[in-house]
Amino acid sequence: QVQLVESGGGLVQAGGSLRLSCAASGRTDGPVSMGWFRQIPGKERESVARISWLKGTTSYADSVKGRFTISRDNAKNTMDLQMNSLKPEDTAVYYCAARYDPYSSSSSSAYAFWGQGTQVSVSS
Repeated sequence: QVQLVESGGGLVQAGGSLRLSCAASGRTDGPVSMGWFRQIPGKERESVARISWLKGTTSYADSVKGRFTISRDNAKNTMDLQMNSLKPEDTAVYYCAARYDPYSSSSSSAYAFWGQGTQVSVSS
């Protein structure tokens, strides 16, 4: 089992920045790939960014490419999402997710472990 706790959400004006963090605990000694998802009411949870255990390969949704950066520190069992040039359409609850696999996935159903979510609100 992996337990995940997110932090760093909040309210920011358009064009501003926020940094989300995810702390993992429990059985993290295997190949654990991770990702960030976001969800707004009435919509499905969508992949924002993900990072594989194998080689640390990253992938981003087209809507955030060039603005968001995902990173992880395996020694500290943490994963961050640096969000720059935020837009009102980035407003959502952001979730940290993890799976026991060398490769990440853009599908939410591929992840067994989830954090509680953190609200990000961007005003225009």
